[in-house]
Amino acid sequence: MKKGCMIYGLLAVLIVPIPGNAAEQQSFPYKLPMEKPDIPLSEAMERVYDDYASPTYWWNELFSKFRYTPIEGLDYSNHDGTVTRRDPSKVIKHAGRYYVWYTCRKTEVPPQGAQGGSETLPSFDWDMSEIWYATSEDGFTWKEQGVAVRRPPKPAPGWRSVSTPDILVWKGTYYLYYQAFQEMPGKRGDDCPVAVSWADSPDGPWTPLNRTVIPNGPAGAWDQYSIHDPYPLVYRGRIYLYYKSDFNGRPELIRAQGLATADHPLGPFEKCPLNPVLNSGHETAYFPFKGGIAALAGRHGNEMESIQWSPDGINFREEANSTLLPVAAGPYVPDAFTDSGDGRGITWGLCHFTQVGGQGRMHSMLGRFDCDLSLDYHDPQMKDPSHNWPPEVYFRDGLSEGAKERLRELAIEDLAQEDAVPEHPENKELVRD
Repeated sequence: MKKGCMIYGLLAVLIVPIPGNAAEQQSFPYKLPMEKPDIPLSEAMERVYDDYASPTYWWNELFSKFRYTPIEGLDYSNHDGTVTRRDPSKVIKHAGRYYVWYTCRKTEVPPQGAQGGSETLPSFDWDMSEIWYATSEDGFTWKEQGVAVRRPPKPAPGWRSVSTPDILVWKGTYYLYYQAFQEMPGKRGDDCPVAVSWADSPDGPWTPLNRTVIPNGPAGAWDQYSIHDPYPLVYRGRIYLYYKSDFNGRPELIRAQGLATADHPLGPFEKCPLNPVLNSGHETAYFPFKGGIAALAGRHGNEMESIQWSPDGINFREEANSTLLPVAAGPYVPDAFTDSGDGRGITWGLCHFTQVGGQGRMHSMLGRFDCDLSLDYHDPQMKDPSHNWPPEVYFRDGLSEGAKERLRELAIEDLAQEDAVPEHPENKELVRD
């Protein structure tokens, strides 16, 4: 083909018109439509309408920013690492007071790690713990009331540690579910069963069942080793108890959420055949929302930092993404046990912060979070996702030791390559540089 013909052919390809008259093509509207417009859309804009509860977070009932406030009334021994409070339960209200249960460790020394733990020394922050509780008039100032569930004598489940509680109210009786360690955390990981105690009052006394409630899965199953973070709700006339498991093995550990259901709080519980029902999250919180169940799937997983919803309590999908979701959220869920079929959502709760005290004194503390995930409340400031943090927040962690070592090795390689440049006239400028 002649050169002129080649150029003409190329121009013809470049100016092939898009189908349809340009004057007739409809632009995407300036005002965002609530419903998907009947015009060609990119995949990104298709997802906006198909994959989320609303095409923008401003109108999304399941989107919120999370704001945090210190709580008053709890002492941490000058943050010397000997006192920890973590893993708050759902908050409930009884006789005009809010109640919360949590993991509490009060030991003579801070955690010593897996190698330093012993029969008398804690290995990790949740080792040698018991379940304590506190009450509040306003949700900001709390008064610790004491131990709810003590560690039982060996060899009963929980003799080493009881931790990570959550509360269920069923037909006037109160049930606390929790992890019951039968060996020091860190020997094999956090392998422990779920136990339960019950009481006629949120103030106790609590009677332990002294047996496992949710069994581990069979060998080779995703939940063969760990059943963590039990979280019960009443839904469709039954107890829906969600839990987390770790699988895939270290160092590439994967965390996902399962579901077990029962007709009575003491079981027997039947695991959902579609487990895991959530592919992401760690200490995941749930609450009734409209006719289904919503979930705060925080850290870990492909869908981390997402707020999800399921129409049946089993099949979840992302409805919104946010940042700084509360860690180990224990929300105040007024309709957690009413089974109304019209869940109204949440606006506040407690959570924990784990990196407190520094090296050698590491422990956890409780704080309050607020949000707008409620059908009965609207706060435009909670719908603005912006966070304006000072630079030191971003610089705090810095590079990992592995990244620093890699950069050092690259610098050495670069120097070696520069020293190896041949001494040729055309390379003099390169060598000089």
